[in-house]
Amino acid sequence: MMNVDERIEALRKLMADRKIDVYYIPNQDDHLSEEYTADHFKCKSYMSGFTGDAGCTIITKDFAGLWTDGRYFTQAEDELKGSQVELMRMRQEGVPDPLPFVIEHTPENGLAGFDGRVVSASAALMLSKALQAKGAKIHMSEDLVNKVWKDRPAMPEERLFVLEKKYVGETAAERIAKVRKDMEDKKTDVLVLTMLEDPCWLLNVRGNDIPCTPVPYAYAMVTMKDVFYYIDAKKVPGTVAAYLKKNGVKVCAYEALAKDLAKLHKKTIWADLSTLNAELYSHIGQDNSIYNAISPIMHYRSVKNAVEIKNLKNAHVKDGAAMVKFLRYVKKNADKDMTELSAQNKLYELRAEGKDYIEPSFETIAAYQANGAMMHYTATESSFAKVYPKGFLLVDSGGTYKDGTTDITRTISLGKLTAEEKRYYTLVLKGHLALMRPHFLSGTTGNNLDILAREPMWDINIDYQCGTGHGVGHVLGVHEGVHGIRWGLPTPSRPSVPLEAGMIVTDEPGIYLPHELGIRIENELLVVKDTKNFYGQWLKFENLTYCPYDLDAIDVSLLNDVEVDQINEYHKEVRKVLTPYLSGKDLEFLKKATKKLKK
Repeated sequence: MMNVDERIEALRKLMADRKIDVYYIPNQDDHLSEEYTADHFKCKSYMSGFTGDAGCTIITKDFAGLWTDGRYFTQAEDELKGSQVELMRMRQEGVPDPLPFVIEHTPENGLAGFDGRVVSASAALMLSKALQAKGAKIHMSEDLVNKVWKDRPAMPEERLFVLEKKYVGETAAERIAKVRKDMEDKKTDVLVLTMLEDPCWLLNVRGNDIPCTPVPYAYAMVTMKDVFYYIDAKKVPGTVAAYLKKNGVKVCAYEALAKDLAKLHKKTIWADLSTLNAELYSHIGQDNSIYNAISPIMHYRSVKNAVEIKNLKNAHVKDGAAMVKFLRYVKKNADKDMTELSAQNKLYELRAEGKDYIEPSFETIAAYQANGAMMHYTATESSFAKVYPKGFLLVDSGGTYKDGTTDITRTISLGKLTAEEKRYYTLVLKGHLALMRPHFLSGTTGNNLDILAREPMWDINIDYQCGTGHGVGHVLGVHEGVHGIRWGLPTPSRPSVPLEAGMIVTDEPGIYLPHELGIRIENELLVVKDTKNFYGQWLKFENLTYCPYDLDAIDVSLLNDVEVDQINEYHKEVRKVLTPYLSGKDLEFLKKATKKLKK
């Protein structure tokens, strides 16, 4: 089995044979999923040795680099040790973005390479234009990593299932009609759906091709008369095939989309060139016109309907009960040979007891002390830390149930804390509470609200190098939507999207001190309507997550009266909601964990 450096040298030989000067390997699949992909598509990780879920690898004749963001710097430092791969810390001073680096390091009349199936049409068009200016070209017809990766995992073949109307509130026929109305309004003939979640929402189907994300690898194409669903037939049980046929959906081979796109002529095609891969785009004839915009389903997925919201609230109650049992387990066993792995597995076990549970919504992050500084750390069978009755265990986790998707983080004190640890915990809690409180006018974006959560950390010159919150799918991806809570100016890839009633967003500020500790507190929030008056429609957040904060970790002297009252009111509601679902020692623990905080 080759090590990372040997893989890179094997790739360089293939590059030399084709006279490729720079080879770009993103962390994406054929559907340009930004984060979670099946093992088959983890080429970036295979070539670099970095297992995090974000970034890219770029190889030249004499350089190998791994680009990733601040969530993964500490993890990447550890995983890249001993190889020639350099860590390129994205958005840090002096570090170029990946695609500009590709352009700069492709020489005059040179050749840049990538697999056209995992790079967007918009990125490929931009690269092509930039490289043409220096007489250089693109080679995108081969997946060179595939020629190096001899034991590459096969494409998954998990079977589909249907989510009933009682879970989603609308039939597939109703959803197809809504989408066709949008197509009519935009004067488009064809809608191409390439994001994995979009066909799932449209047809009320789910799959299991990606761990912790209930989606199949599939495309869809909608016209005013037909709906074509492109998927490996092995994944479609007879009952699901009958269901799709009943709803007027024609099941086609997964690979057939390219041929069907080539058959389109003189059509107006609605396709998002940032999520349509370059290889598929190359099959669209030039006599067609492209309406380049996100699919209308992106908005429908972001704004939950009344049935979805009702079910989601139910999922959070089940999840909260599991979390309280878990908190008691951790507090009780911190001095009894507990490890990150045993804690993680216990939480998996407790969640699985919930009705209509499907799977975790992502791999649980159970990170003790210094490991908590790695935002997306995961303990494994071969690598995990022992837990001791002191310091913090950061646990970021979630569950996918048929009625909703959850995402929650609690940082748990395991024993005596230092004054500094309590201070950091309390500052994170202050930011978390501040983001739950505001009333804001319709038209407000997450960029406008981010400072509420970040301010307590900025006051002591500390920042968390990620957004404060993200959208959450309904029995889909745990990270969803173009809306979110983040700071900085909007960009094309992260536009500034107004928050609307029905949107879900997480509230998860943190403090991460590399090689020391990590603290994060996270709830899911629902945007709801508030007062409407002369100034317009006011909105606010409704809490969805029911789980105590850690009273043992709070320095009450740092809280003001508003914050103390807010914690007490939250804990009162947590106790009220979860009491019917707990008994015995779990219920005793809940009462103690939600006792009134006094200043």
